[in-house]
Amino acid sequence: MITSQLQSLRELGTDGLSLFTTQIVRLFAYGFLSVVLVLYLAQAGLTETRIGLLLTLTLIGDTLISLWITTSADRIGRRRMLILGAVLMVFAGVLFALTRDFLLLLIAATIGVISPSGYEVGPFLSIEQAALSQIVPDKRRTQIFAWYNLVGSFTTALGSLAGGVLVQGLQGIGMEPLGSYRAIVIGYAAMGLLLAILFLRLSQAVEVTPVIDRSGVPEASNPFFGLHRS
Repeated sequence: MITSQLQSLRELGTDGLSLFTTQIVRLFAYGFLSVVLVLYLAQAGLTETRIGLLLTLTLIGDTLISLWITTSADRIGRRRMLILGAVLMVFAGVLFALTRDFLLLLIAATIGVISPSGYEVGPFLSIEQAALSQIVPDKRRTQIFAWYNLVGSFTTALGSLAGGVLVQGLQGIGMEPLGSYRAIVIGYAAMGLLLAILFLRLSQAVEVTPVIDRSGVPEASNPFFGLHRS
């Protein structure tokens, strides 16, 4: 049983390992930020109403941006769209760290990719899973996705622990609460940058394979849903 599981991971290949690594970095970042985000906004002077509005727009913005990116990924390029998502993570993290202006924070929350809850947000999951299912053997797919989900859940929890420990450590050496929380936000932006670099390593194998009909002509797909005739 254990040998079979290890064999599944060995068959991931370079792209598969890269996708596992990007998921680890991303979900660590989500967990890392989630434990302090509301505390940071409160320390930055935002009222409870404004914090609630900001988090609501964060989720709405993530949904809309994700819808656009994921429905365009197969046409424009999966790797390009994953890199764009990582850039939006950096954009949100940098703007949250640099400003207390509510309007700018609203822009960052709506356009950028940021997770207020630690759970999966943004365009990454759909595109990564589509790419991963394409590059792994059929007989290993279920096992690999089981590992993929398990690793993601564990990494989110580890990120939350790391964020809390770092804040406590920084405050323990005399840093003000606002400064310690800002360090977490900057770390989130840095992990978004690392994510973009990792996505650059993906090969052409993760891109969509055209569906060819009986006459040898690529089938047209719905431009929004991406569904073929079947």
